[in-house]
Amino acid sequence: MANKISPLAYVDPEAKIGENCEIGPFCFIDKNVVIGDNNRLMNSVTVLYGTRMGNGNVVFPGAVLGAVPQDLKFRGEETTAEIGDNNTIRENVTINRGTAAKGKTVVGSNNLLMEGMHVAHDVFVGSGCIIGNSTKLAGEVVIDDFAILSANVLVHQFCRIGSYVMVGGGSRTSQDIPPFTMAAREPIKYCGLNLVGLRRRGFSSEVIEKVHKAYKIIYDSEKLMKERLEEVRETLGGCKEIDYIVDFCSSSQRGIIAG
Repeated sequence: MANKISPLAYVDPEAKIGENCEIGPFCFIDKNVVIGDNNRLMNSVTVLYGTRMGNGNVVFPGAVLGAVPQDLKFRGEETTAEIGDNNTIRENVTINRGTAAKGKTVVGSNNLLMEGMHVAHDVFVGSGCIIGNSTKLAGEVVIDDFAILSANVLVHQFCRIGSYVMVGGGSRTSQDIPPFTMAAREPIKYCGLNLVGLRRRGFSSEVIEKVHKAYKIIYDSEKLMKERLEEVRETLGGCKEIDYIVDFCSSSQRGIIAG
């Protein structure tokens, strides 16, 4: 189907636009941009050099996609901001493209990025995530699939947030938040399992109980973290969720949040 492009929008002749896209008035589409099929860009959306967008996304007014990194080390490298399929990107969201560090910023598919949230350079956001109003992700942060970050969450550079996590509004973290957990308070702490989220996603009672036992060992033991993780693997291993927890915590570069 033909695209609907407002005569008040600017689309660079070198931009590649798929089929059945709607581009509203006062949008700006730069050169070296690729936009797939069935995307809807409302008015006043800015899509800058190096942006790659999949199919079926809806972008609300004022969003800026693919702006150069807010990183003083950036020297104009050829980098990208890559956005998957079926995302809802609300008003004034900003997604910066990558630097030489990783070369690209990635937002997966089926995410809801709420008003005013920021995705910095070289961030990786998985799929199925919900990220609340005015939440800010610093450079090279990793958000695994199905994580939920409430409004006004601040995530320090290089941090990782695991799958199925729920982070309370107004929290700030400079450490990793392991999967399946809730995190909140000031300073931020482990607040138990994200039970409601896990049940909604169809996790069995048996798996939830194993995960609960794993975190009881991780957060209640006085052993060294390496020894705690070995105990978790030995007593509860053979389950992909437990393996994920152990791998996440053992590979953490910034350490996991306190209990």
